[in-house]
Amino acid sequence: MFLNLDNKIAERKTKEVFRDGDKTIKLFVENYSKANILNEALNQARVEEGTDLSVPKLIEISRIDNRWALVSEYVEGTTLDQLMKEHPEKEDEYLNWFVDIQLYILSKEVHSLNRIKDKYKRLINEAENISNDARYELLQRLDGMKDHKKLCHGDYNPSNVVIKPDGTACILDWAHVTQGNASADVARTYLLFSIEGKENLADKYLNLFSEKSGIVKSNIQRWIPIVAAAQKAKGIEEEQEFLSRWIDVIDFQ
Repeated sequence: MFLNLDNKIAERKTKEVFRDGDKTIKLFVENYSKANILNEALNQARVEEGTDLSVPKLIEISRIDNRWALVSEYVEGTTLDQLMKEHPEKEDEYLNWFVDIQLYILSKEVHSLNRIKDKYKRLINEAENISNDARYELLQRLDGMKDHKKLCHGDYNPSNVVIKPDGTACILDWAHVTQGNASADVARTYLLFSIEGKENLADKYLNLFSEKSGIVKSNIQRWIPIVAAAQKAKGIEEEQEFLSRWIDVIDFQ
């Protein structure tokens, strides 16, 4: 299939994103892990085929100039992140919508996905920037968390929710999806807001999710040091000091 790369619509550290008519092309950097590419495609396909959620349809995996590419259906619309920036007076309305969509995602189950506790255990064990004492305490806490089978997006933030012209929502970027405890996924979203410096929005989100879901806020907060440690293991330099502060709040008793 011929793919046109003239219209770049986004750029990240490991990939560029292009629109080619009714297709979106994620073009990854050279030497990006083949396993990660195939895993992302498999995750997206599993969610697409295993739920009634609105997600971009996977079209193909390709190679362009020695770089891997994922080709998916292009979704017309505006992200919730963009809507929040353009209409700050409607932030509460959009945040309500954001939480409702997440609750609907979490109501689904896809049993073929990896388990979130296994993923976090692996990341914490592999991390070279976490002390052995902290690692032990984090793994003990993780082991004590309840096992659930909720569909956890893994990177749920307003830039991954597109509101289409008909008013329905489509959820993008399923690279990090797992099955597990809803509180872990909410802690991840809370942390994403906080990393971006949106602490007030993070707190508002956490309170709203707890209210709508009936999940006690402290149950979500117990996951934050675990999620912070997993994120710290990725080694993104500008995040290290911030994430270390979250790991340090764990009760070493």
